[in-house]
Amino acid sequence: MPTENARAVDPSPQNFSGDTFAQTAKRLFHATRPKFFPASLLPVIAGTAWGFSTTGSLGIVVFMLALFATVCVHAASNVLNDVGDDSGGTDRQNDDRVYPYTGGSRFIQTGIMSASEMAHWGITLLALAAIAGIALIALKGPMVLYFGLAGVTLSVLYSLGPARLASLGVGETAVALGFGIIPVAGAAWLQGAELNTELLLFSIPVSAWVAAILLINEVPDVAPDGATGKRTLPVRLGLSATAVVYMLLHVAAVAATGRLTYNDALPLLAPLVPAALLILAFRAGAAIRVGIQDRGRMTAAIESTLAIHTSGSIWLAACVLYLHWWP
Repeated sequence: MPTENARAVDPSPQNFSGDTFAQTAKRLFHATRPKFFPASLLPVIAGTAWGFSTTGSLGIVVFMLALFATVCVHAASNVLNDVGDDSGGTDRQNDDRVYPYTGGSRFIQTGIMSASEMAHWGITLLALAAIAGIALIALKGPMVLYFGLAGVTLSVLYSLGPARLASLGVGETAVALGFGIIPVAGAAWLQGAELNTELLLFSIPVSAWVAAILLINEVPDVAPDGATGKRTLPVRLGLSATAVVYMLLHVAAVAATGRLTYNDALPLLAPLVPAALLILAFRAGAAIRVGIQDRGRMTAAIESTLAIHTSGSIWLAACVLYLHWWP
């Protein structure tokens, strides 16, 4: 039996009502699903650490602008995803959600904000990201535009447009690129690092861990996603095969870290933490095979996956900084 605190719940409209500045700001902030912001903050931090370790210099202004732009794009993606899933009927049918992790913010379904208000907020967030991007272009040149356009395009097309990436079974790949390779490589390049094979390898663990977050978050939503044509990988593959893909993502993170260590790009003990995190990943993979039938176990598996991404990304950043200070 599912525990009481693991039932499908919704945010309380009473907690977000009011027209004061503070209440409006609270409403707008929580509409972005801030619990997932580490997924965009940490790739920029890890990439910046790589760039600093490579060049020995740190551009604070560039780093802060990149961080702000990336989080704004992430927030916009979350908000516009809610709009897309509401228009497609997915979130309205989602009775198996694990709030606040799956099923969206629920702000549209509970009347906290309308779909139109959410769409305007998502566009505003993209505009804020664009302002930061223009500043970065002025500081670092037109190459910034290519990184920015790639990230924004993937974020928007994930949920919206005539061919939503999430419905085509490539949403997980889009997230791995948009919240892994692109921000890690982009942040490193902004600090003067060369775009090379080793930097690509360094971005793979972060990409794999963030793709694992999306993959496991899609598991409780299999029924409503399938019913509304949102054919994510768990819908297409089933739970057992999804668990295999989930574990392969974590193994890829360990393999990439090991290869970088072999190349002397990371310290000798760098693979230790990613390898240890496989224990959490294995438990989460077992929970995926059961699915939402065990809601408490599923919730714990999602939280473990978030913890893997956070601790693994911080560890990688610490490893490259260690090589800089203690070569």
